Amino acid sequence: MSLPPGFLDELRTRLTLSEVVGRKVMWDQRKSNRAKGDYWAPCPFHQEKSASFHVDDRKGFYYCFGCQAKGDAIGFVRETENVGFMEAVEILAGEAGMQMPARDPRAKEKADRHTQLIEVMEAAVAFFRLQLSRGVAAEARAYLDERGLGPQARETFEIGFAPDGWQNLWDHLTGKGIAPDLIMGAGLAKASQRGSKPYDVFRNRIMFPIRDGRGRAIAFGGRAMDPEDKAKYLNSPETEIFDKGRNLYNLGPARAAAAKGRPLIVAEGYMDVIALSEGGFDAAVAPLGTAVTERQLQTLWQVADEPVVALDGDRAGVRAAYRVIDLALPLLTAGKSLRFALMPEGKDPDDLLRAEGPEAVGRVIEAAMPMVDLLWQRETEGKVFDSPERRAGLDKALAEAVSLIPDPGLKRHYEDAVRNLTWEMTRAQRRKGREAAGQGGGFGNRPWRSRGAQAPAQPSAETKASLLVTREDAELHLREAVILAALVTTPEVADTFEAALEAMPCADPVHARLRDAILTADPLTSEAVRARAEAAVGAEALESLLSARHLAVVPCLRRPGDAELARVTVTEELAKLTAALGRREAESEAVEDLDAHPDEVVTYRLRQASEEMARAQRAVQEDDIEYDVGDNGARIDRGERNAFAALMDTIRFDKTRR
Repeated sequence: MSLPPGFLDELRTRLTLSEVVGRKVMWDQRKSNRAKGDYWAPCPFHQEKSASFHVDDRKGFYYCFGCQAKGDAIGFVRETENVGFMEAVEILAGEAGMQMPARDPRAKEKADRHTQLIEVMEAAVAFFRLQLSRGVAAEARAYLDERGLGPQARETFEIGFAPDGWQNLWDHLTGKGIAPDLIMGAGLAKASQRGSKPYDVFRNRIMFPIRDGRGRAIAFGGRAMDPEDKAKYLNSPETEIFDKGRNLYNLGPARAAAAKGRPLIVAEGYMDVIALSEGGFDAAVAPLGTAVTERQLQTLWQVADEPVVALDGDRAGVRAAYRVIDLALPLLTAGKSLRFALMPEGKDPDDLLRAEGPEAVGRVIEAAMPMVDLLWQRETEGKVFDSPERRAGLDKALAEAVSLIPDPGLKRHYEDAVRNLTWEMTRAQRRKGREAAGQGGGFGNRPWRSRGAQAPAQPSAETKASLLVTREDAELHLREAVILAALVTTPEVADTFEAALEAMPCADPVHARLRDAILTADPLTSEAVRARAEAAVGAEALESLLSARHLAVVPCLRRPGDAELARVTVTEELAKLTAALGRREAESEAVEDLDAHPDEVVTYRLRQASEEMARAQRAVQEDDIEYDVGDNGARIDRGERNAFAALMDTIRFDKTRR
């Protein structure tokens, strides 16, 4: 309908915005200036402690500097009461003492019928509540007592009982002069297929009235007392006043509790909501016999930014949570999401409350997981990602899910989160694989290990005491330093080497922290990576690494930002590092052979090799490495070359003797 000119202006004149909003908030007396019509309060649309919600009576508008909610008196009523425009105007007109303009005859007829249906529902509520106190409901009362729903809970939630029989409610309502078409229009009775009187929809059931956000009775939910009944729970059919996909059980009281800072909890059914409310979690709601719908999600987000979906701790509960993810992802916006609290195995919120009390439920609610974690669990649960194909499949599934998010900023954060989770999983699986192979912190099954090769033998005590191991460790340390320095100074190439970087041993804790800083930096810019690296190892340690003499000769470090040069350098150093690890295995085997065949000459040659390695070690420690240039232009550590040559001569000499 259209409103006459000037009606809304008159309405706004009679009511100040602060009067309308003041019923829902507590004004901050220190910040507010009543004389100027300037009011401040914690925002009723999102949970906060500071007063960032501003009302300007002179302009007639409100604005929240936290969540950016804004509007006038009509918009405020629409958002807080979950009603349409005309209903909001009607509410405000009633408060202002204004008569709503006359509607066209058909609109008035519809409004009258709507009101009549509500009145029929209220009459049914009264009837069912009366029946619960009679002898016919003794079994129902015993069941409620067993479930911990005493007289106080029954009174608060207006629980009733529908007696067994076909026309109990029908006869009662028609006896009060209520028209049959209104009884059936309210969903309380059905027409008989046999030509007899219509019969009651609810029979021999505990009755739970369902009210809309304004507290009007619009439907019922009934719990069967007969264990053989086909439907354990039965809801009213959809009617002119009831849309099960839009409404939520206990919405009005839950909204009031959430406005006071209580967590908004979405449970599975009536009994859970009542149990939670009785246990102190009074901002609890439930969908009405169906899975959560898009409209219900939007209603939930009008009440709280991050409702907690509390589900039973069984496979059905987990599957229900997974379905909510697909519904919610396309609707997510910045600041609006869901968290998921899964009850312990085999329990619902009611069970947990009765078994362990409100404290146990509070812990589960407080530990509710973000939706991105549940998405990760759904895509990885019970699966093993031990091959590139499987990991690619996981990447594809996660990318498809995240692509549903319409908000670009939020989508980017989800992409970052799943990337980090994937990285952590990959590292954990590789670590587990190395441990299973008895390889400790090395590269594990990297390409340098030949097919079918056994893990290298543990060195003898004499070998451990020699400089062989020390020299090998020094070489690894040097290679790692070059790689890390190159990626810090030219981080844009780091993506290319992510897998190899993850597997790099890094026995030095400083190197390990620096490696992790590069892998987790976002974005991969010089500023971001350097800031992350300084936070990980300290500015002094980072500068010491980058300015070391043995790194100063590396071309890509003299020309930071040259991506191609950095890429070539890192590729070469990784190849040398892989070769060094392969050589470590060969050396271990050689030492084992020497231990089995002691000989003075062999021992003498081994001592020569050790001395060469000792000299190379001192060169590393003194930043005094001498380099030769190979045929292909690559730099070759002269001490390393001589030491390795000496060792190979010793091995060849020993094999010739045998």
